Parts: sequence; C-alpha cells; structure tokens
Amino acid sequence: MKVLNFGSLNVDYVYQVHHMVRAGETLLSGQMNVFPGGKGLNQSIALAKAGLPVYHAGIIGDDGQILLDTCVEYGVHTDYIRKTEGKGGHTIIQVDESGQNCILLYGGTNQMQTKEFADEVLSAFGKGDYLVLQNEINLLDYIIDSAYARGMKIILNPSPMDERLKSCDLCKVYLFMLNEIEGEQLTGSSDPDEILEKLHELYPEAKIVLTLGSRGACYYDGSEKAFQDIFKVTAVDTTAAGDTFTGFFVAGMLAEKPVSECLRQAALASSIAVSRAGAAPSIPSMEEVEKALR
Repeated sequence: MKVLNFGSLNVDYVYQVHHMVRAGETLLSGQMNVFPGGKGLNQSIALAKAGLPVYHAGIIGDDGQILLDTCVEYGVHTDYIRKTEGKGGHTIIQVDESGQNCILLYGGTNQMQTKEFADEVLSAFGKGDYLVLQNEINLLDYIIDSAYARGMKIILNPSPMDERLKSCDLCKVYLFMLNEIEGEQLTGSSDPDEILEKLHELYPEAKIVLTLGSRGACYYDGSEKAFQDIFKVTAVDTTAAGDTFTGFFVAGMLAEKPVSECLRQAALASSIAVSRAGAAPSIPSMEEVEKALR
C-alpha cells in the first residue's frame, strides 16, 4: 500500500496584523515571514510526520526550491515533483491578534498540471493505494477518474470550494475531509448532523470527517458515528490546522486504529499546530503527539 498526495505547493507570505484589512484600508503589518505551504504540501508533511511514507506529486516554479527542500527535510518523497519556468503558487496570509487568518491564493504552477503528467504519476500506483487530493490544482476531475479506474482509494479535502468541483464525480471519493463551511456549500445545511446525513445520502459509499472549528470534529460512515472535542490552546496561527488534522486522521485510519482514536490524535496534533507560527513548520511529529496523549 502506497500513499500519493497529488496537490499544491505554495510559498506562504504571512503578515501579522491587528485586524483583517478592510476595503479601502491601508494597514501596517507588524511582521512578515515566508513559509513553505499549500494545502497539498501541508498534508504531505502531516502524513510524513505522522509516520506514513508519502509521495507528493505537483509542479513548482522558479521560486519553488524552498518547497522541494522542505519535502526532503521532512521525509516526503519528491519523485513526482516537477519544476517549470514561471511563478509558482503562493499565498498572501493575514494573521490577526487572535490567531485567525484570511488567505489570498495565487495558483501559479499549481494550475499547470497536464493529463500526460497525471498519467505518468498515476502509472506508478494502483489497486489498494491511497490518493490524497485538495482543490488547489487543475485537472482534479481527470485525476479522480484516472485514480478510481486504477483501484485507488481517494481522500478528498474539497477546498477551496469552487465551480470546478461540479465537474468531479464525487461518488468516487472514499473519504471526505471537510470543514463545516465546505459541508454547508455541498449540502445547503449549516447543522452538523444534517450535513453528515445529507452527505451520506449523496455519497453513501463514502466515509465523512467534518471539522467544526472550536466545536470539535465528527465522523460518520452510515453506521458508525463519533465525536471529538478540541484540545484548548492559545491560538497563534490557524493556517495549517485543517491540513494537520487531515494528515493525522488519515495516518491513524491507515494504521487501522479505531475511529475515536484517529479523531483524538488528529485533534491533538491540530491543537499543537495552531499554537505555533507558520503552516508546514508548525506541524508536530507523531512522537510529540503520542507524548502529549499520554
């Protein structure tokens, strides 16, 4: 069994601000840092730090060496990362005094996947392997169809939500990892129980993990339902919270741990990540999480 994450690689430009900038406002930033990030990269690092061998596939630009170096540093396999000319994906992130963030995303080379590249990558994987996806790259529909045809199990974080998702056959998804906003966008409901029920009606074969911010997280697969509260910490930067949760939940699931244990280790890992600055650098190791759990 192999794990492939076909996803985004971004350079994050993080600005510390008193409050989120408003329309027409010029706001002085107290601090600016540059971090490796992108939902894809963050999840790959979380998977690797949680103890899973993971291959990352994606495209970086002229400014992407920091992203390649970060993958190597944390043990993410880079066999399927390609470099091309041009500006890579990047974000402008505001982090306010409470640790909340807002993000402006530029796709760059993340939007340059080709069918030929996808075929090349997926040819090395097959039945029983897992594919982790987000919606920060192009050709998501093609990648889902091709991976499903090969017998891979697809794990999808449908973020950011946009019109492109409508072209994807989400009935082929094995596990949804999504937050309450994305759940509402997919179902039209804001109630967590209704979101889970409606998602199950739409995709009866899928497992669902729904994160609820400060209200915890829940799991539903049509028969088993579980809930996990948050571990309260002082938030410094919430940028990688969801990606950390995804990586540690998936690692627990592939280790065949009970759902309740997967949720618990994912919630704790996420709480550690939000107590630190940055995205990828904030993600804890499995050893750190297990020590905290004890």
